[in-house]
Amino acid sequence: MKLSERKKRILHAVVANHIQTAEPVGSRTVARADGIGLSSATIRNEMADLEEMGYLAQPHTSAGRIPSQKGYRYYVDYLMGDGRLTVEDELSISRFLSDEKMREIEQIIANAVKVLSSVTNQTSLIMGPQFQKSTFQQMRILPLDEKRGLVVLITHSGFIKNKVIELDQNLSPAELHQVVSYLNQKLYGLTIDQVTTSLINELKRDLFRRLEILEQAFVLLEESLREERQARVFLGGTTNILTQPEFRSVKKIHQMLSLFERESLLFEILEQNLTEDDVVVRIGTENEHEDIQECTLITAAYKINRRILGSVGIIGPTRMDYQWIIAVLRRLVEQLNRTLSTD
Repeated sequence: MKLSERKKRILHAVVANHIQTAEPVGSRTVARADGIGLSSATIRNEMADLEEMGYLAQPHTSAGRIPSQKGYRYYVDYLMGDGRLTVEDELSISRFLSDEKMREIEQIIANAVKVLSSVTNQTSLIMGPQFQKSTFQQMRILPLDEKRGLVVLITHSGFIKNKVIELDQNLSPAELHQVVSYLNQKLYGLTIDQVTTSLINELKRDLFRRLEILEQAFVLLEESLREERQARVFLGGTTNILTQPEFRSVKKIHQMLSLFERESLLFEILEQNLTEDDVVVRIGTENEHEDIQECTLITAAYKINRRILGSVGIIGPTRMDYQWIIAVLRRLVEQLNRTLSTD
């Protein structure tokens, strides 16, 4: 059933007030909200209708109402506007990456998660970039001495893998350069998980004359395919969620702390919400995992040179300032993309 404009205004007022106070909202409180212009009696009737329709809930008989999961969903989809960041928020986000260009990617991600939790006062989590999703840039074979060389595999996202190999003394520098140039031409622009075993075998056939010399170089590529594909999950402000009224019970505190210790589950949760969409908001039971079905998870993908490598998320109670937190998340991802990209 479509909501009338009056019901929309009342629902907006209830959600906005409950987000700020964490308390049930009564008709008198709604009547004082800007743009309502209705009597308390009319508001009570409308709130009763909204409760019957599933948008509001009444925790106690004599208490006011609080938004239900359906009410929050409607608010996020149709009622809230674009959030605005304060000058202080903008500075905090832009400043944390101002000198990050010379740092490792994992250092940038670790710093970003701290800033996000600090600005929002929520628990933040970021999926670190996955090596297999990094785009191949080049391979180098650098002679260390007459018998040994260093194979270096470099990706656009900054990952560097290396391996010391035995060199055939019959391989001239010119031949070595020719072979490496061929590999770089064939592999450039592919993600690591696109460098399949069948492709490696095809390259071996093309280079059969030098196969013995290059065998150890191919080992590095094959090892990359066999490596654990799971990326790290960086957490920030893990105790922030425990300060919220919704998580005061010992049972819920233990549940959340146990969740934060399970990196593989956090990775799975973030990966399931990894899409091209601007921002993904999962409220309550919209989350597949039972561990976070009393929470809201807001995520956004970050990219390196327009290729998705991971996601940034905020996890907290369903009662959160969606409008503002989404604005913060968008701004941080924008800054993160700009810093990580090499274009």
